[in-house]
Amino acid sequence: MISFNRKTLFSLGIGLLFSAVTLYFTFESIPLKELGAYLRKINYWWIIPSLLFALLSYAIRVWRWQVILLPVKRAGFMSAFHPLVIGFMLNCVMPGRVGEIARPAIFYKRENVEFSKVLGTAAMERIIDAICLLVFFIYILATITIDDTVSVTFGRYVLTPATLHKLFMFTLEFSAVLIALILLISFSKTRKFINRLILRAPDLLFFTTTHARDAIRERICVKITHFVENLSVGFDILKSPGYLILVLVQSFLLWWLLGVSVWALALGCPGIEITILQAFAVEIIICFAIMLPSVPGYWGLWEAGGVFGLALFGIPATEAAGMVLTYHFFHLVPVIIIGLVSAVLIGIKLTQPVRNGREALLLEEEEGCREKNARFTGAGMNKR
Repeated sequence: MISFNRKTLFSLGIGLLFSAVTLYFTFESIPLKELGAYLRKINYWWIIPSLLFALLSYAIRVWRWQVILLPVKRAGFMSAFHPLVIGFMLNCVMPGRVGEIARPAIFYKRENVEFSKVLGTAAMERIIDAICLLVFFIYILATITIDDTVSVTFGRYVLTPATLHKLFMFTLEFSAVLIALILLISFSKTRKFINRLILRAPDLLFFTTTHARDAIRERICVKITHFVENLSVGFDILKSPGYLILVLVQSFLLWWLLGVSVWALALGCPGIEITILQAFAVEIIICFAIMLPSVPGYWGLWEAGGVFGLALFGIPATEAAGMVLTYHFFHLVPVIIIGLVSAVLIGIKLTQPVRNGREALLLEEEEGCREKNARFTGAGMNKR
């Protein structure tokens, strides 16, 4: 069973409150009476194919994670499925995007694999997603005409093509830094060099005693190097060109399916006529919009991004808001339900994954210290 303690209920309550506020900011300039009338006109049968395409994209996510996990552990479909969908569910209902930590924590607990290794695979997946979004956005800019005068106000944010460009550049720069760090950690020579620098860092504290520097080295630096070593295993997919190409193909396919999902729902929305490519552009713009600080489930920013994206193609605000709100609700609720069912099936408490992650890191730190100290002791004995 899933248990809800006071802390969890408080977090959920805060999340719901902020969701309500952000939705208010999104729809404050849209007449609610007209929005309600438009929602009654939507042909909701089109939700079925739209949802099927979205669920298929989740199946491909699971398959992709299985491939990325190969250097860490060969996992079955359901072994990867449960942690992934529970992680997405937690992102929808809890603040702070705790689902990103929950997924590797659940996999660690169930599969007895070191947490930081699995965390590396999750980080690798996010980097690949960012690369796909950047590539698709460049393609969209090259093939679709965007009205530079369009803007959508959301609270303190004003979404314009210039805002979109800033988010694109931020994602590009952030991804470049992460890719550089991943490459440095992935190759043994550079990783060993980094670890040596970390272990020697306490020597910079020349004004302290030798005992103090050694204590810092043992309690902090050794733990960091152990974490780096484990994290690098999660990036080992980079060393297998065949698997890396497969992961990239899977990534482009799942994002394309999400674009088709938007297009399928648009077919049931009166007054919204967009091509598959334009629908795909709307999906990409939503993804960039929810990169801004947001509440659980991305309520508000998701709608603002979608309204802005559809406005770029001449769709009026009321029709755009109706479609995006429908798309968000009917795609979010199934993820929450599936995630909750998965949690029940494998016996995971709602607050347990993050606690498991903290416990896993502490355990790894202790094991890493013991291993490092054993090596240092062995080296000292050999010298004697």
